[in-house]
Amino acid sequence: MNNWEARYLAGDTPWEKGQAAPPLLELIDRAGMSDIWGSGIVLVPGCGAGHDVRALAKTGLAVVGLDLAPSAVKLARSIPRVGSETYQTGDFLDPNWREGLSFSAIWEHTCFCAIDPARRDDYSAAAAGVLAPGCILAGVFYLTPNDAGEENSGPPFNVSIAELDQHFAPWFERIDAWVPQQSYPGREGREWIGIYRKLG
Repeated sequence: MNNWEARYLAGDTPWEKGQAAPPLLELIDRAGMSDIWGSGIVLVPGCGAGHDVRALAKTGLAVVGLDLAPSAVKLARSIPRVGSETYQTGDFLDPNWREGLSFSAIWEHTCFCAIDPARRDDYSAAAAGVLAPGCILAGVFYLTPNDAGEENSGPPFNVSIAELDQHFAPWFERIDAWVPQQSYPGREGREWIGIYRKLG
């Protein structure tokens, strides 16, 4: 049993907010952003209960939510569908999972900051592996989940904008970014939306 599954079974899921990420809703409503998702299937790795998946599906997109924890996927599937969304249990960082798969965009929320920082290049490679040149990785990154003076023991783990650019640079270019005006309570000013385009 993976640690994430154990936490779902124990009800230890403080990241579960019962609603889609406010920065995602802001992104969906932002002028000029409606076409970043492409015409194919959007992937949401680390989808949890699927709130972000459903928010994207409500716009008419086909969306796949992916999670390591079978209990998270079971929970996501138990909530009535709103559109063309599906869910899978799997490891985004596992080359065997993503072999032969392709998506038109990725929405990232909490997955990157939840993994061991030593595997961040693996995440970037995984994202590049399932996106064609010109496709978009859009995400909200929780830059400072730990308060000043707290040990960064994670997850989630701190990350800087410079680090994000460095990890994604081999495969992506950043084309837009901003601090969201909408966030979960307690995260105001601590999150950052980055829009990266696959090179090639």
